[in-house]
Amino acid sequence: MSTFLITGGTGMIGTALSRMLVERGHQVILLSRRGSPPGDPAIPSIRRAHWDPYKEIIDPEAVRAADFIIHLAGAGVADKRWTARRKKEIVESRTRSSALVVKALREIPNKVQAVISASGIGWYGPDPVIPNPRPFVETDPVDEDFLGETCRLWEGSIAPVTSMGKRLTIFRIGLVLSDKGGALAEFRRPVKLGVAAILGSGKQVMSWIHVDDLCRLFLQAAEDKTMTGVYNAVAPQPVDNRTLTIELARRVKGRYYVPVYVPSFLLKIVVGELSVEVLKSATVSVEKTRQTGFQFLYPSIQSALDHLLGRQS
Repeated sequence: MSTFLITGGTGMIGTALSRMLVERGHQVILLSRRGSPPGDPAIPSIRRAHWDPYKEIIDPEAVRAADFIIHLAGAGVADKRWTARRKKEIVESRTRSSALVVKALREIPNKVQAVISASGIGWYGPDPVIPNPRPFVETDPVDEDFLGETCRLWEGSIAPVTSMGKRLTIFRIGLVLSDKGGALAEFRRPVKLGVAAILGSGKQVMSWIHVDDLCRLFLQAAEDKTMTGVYNAVAPQPVDNRTLTIELARRVKGRYYVPVYVPSFLLKIVVGELSVEVLKSATVSVEKTRQTGFQFLYPSIQSALDHLLGRQS
């Protein structure tokens, strides 16, 4: 049994990961800026500890207790329009939290074996052609757009833990599909009204991952001491936007839906600069991750939707 200290642990991924860790017999400490309320009485193996990256405050006992740190903290990229203020918040929520993790490991005696950090496939730019005959791999250079720069700063801010002899694993995460909100809930919203809303041309490739497979990847990275450096966290079968939307509509509405293409210009009006990412095609390779021996439970969008929608019914 190990103790996992999780930053950003109250979000969609952190909640699913916490439950999986507890099911495997581990202890979980969630870092929270809202003080240190009692944990869920139904799950005594999960408790909270206080931290505030902007004030450089962290519960030292939580750091001392941890065997592993899973670093998920960061403002949601798609939660709000990308104003200058929001973009600054997206970057600083990642870099400041990373800096506090580094500072804590440097100053507080601890037994942390490894730090496992989130990043994003926003590191990569758009596919040069669709379909892309050569998916992006971990050694490809960072893109120069906002998300590329964000990922570069994010990964760079947690990298100093290696100078303290800590093993560091970074997952560049694709679109996470969950039955507890996130992107799938947004895709499903118009479908409930009988509209399969295909974004732009619908040809843009989406590199996605089922939330359970993502959580299993984090757990494997803790257990496998050979996993170090950067890995892409995406399913082996990426899918274009049209296919995902139609597959979802079929499962939710049967034959009773109407495919509707949402023009690119309209998306730009509604969500602003964020539309660049919504319309971007990014085909990302998961070969390096599979070479670790990891087996995906949900390799295809069909298997993922069947499972997720089945859990909601």
